[in-house]
Amino acid sequence: MPKYAKWVDPVKPTAAFDVINKIMKERIMVIDGAMGTAVQKYKLSEDDFRGERYKNHTHDLKGNNDCLVITRPDVIEEIHNAYLAAGADIIETNTFNSTMISQADYELDKKEEVYLLNKTAAQLAKKCCVEFTKKNPAKPRFAAGAVGPTNKTLSVSPSVENPAFRGCTYDEIVEAYYEQVEALIDGGVDVLLVETIFDTLNAKAAMFAIDMFFE
Repeated sequence: MPKYAKWVDPVKPTAAFDVINKIMKERIMVIDGAMGTAVQKYKLSEDDFRGERYKNHTHDLKGNNDCLVITRPDVIEEIHNAYLAAGADIIETNTFNSTMISQADYELDKKEEVYLLNKTAAQLAKKCCVEFTKKNPAKPRFAAGAVGPTNKTLSVSPSVENPAFRGCTYDEIVEAYYEQVEALIDGGVDVLLVETIFDTLNAKAAMFAIDMFFE
């Protein structure tokens, strides 16, 4: 019979890991709700989305909710705090579309901009969690780095006439996710959340990018 060495996880657990693990053994943890519909209630204008940083940007930004962490952080902070006040244990960063691929729709597909979006969003969510944890240390709060699906699909062609066509490659998706994960971790998130994935190959790319980052 072959003898197998004991498996050791090469990734060192963060400080939050043991705390979350302990809580989840005792009860169900509650995560926040939707960000997009919460933002819509504020009826923000194009100027709100542009702010000072994007005042002279070449493309309309209204609808690009992710950039609000820079131009209207007060709105995103208020939404985070509302979910925390309602009892959420975990809140998601406002980074559903914060990848080079998704930000191309708004001509913000520049590495420094995408990094800034993710890191700023992570810092903002973490700040809200820290403040609520201080109010009640018995109920610690955590920030989850939201890694969205992108607006491209790897498994299906967007062209009916050409089933073999793809809007981007697997490697491009992996690179975009890697950059996002790096910035979210730099911003201080406690966990990563690969969410609302409509394509399992995109999900595979996200998980692969996360493994690459930790390696």
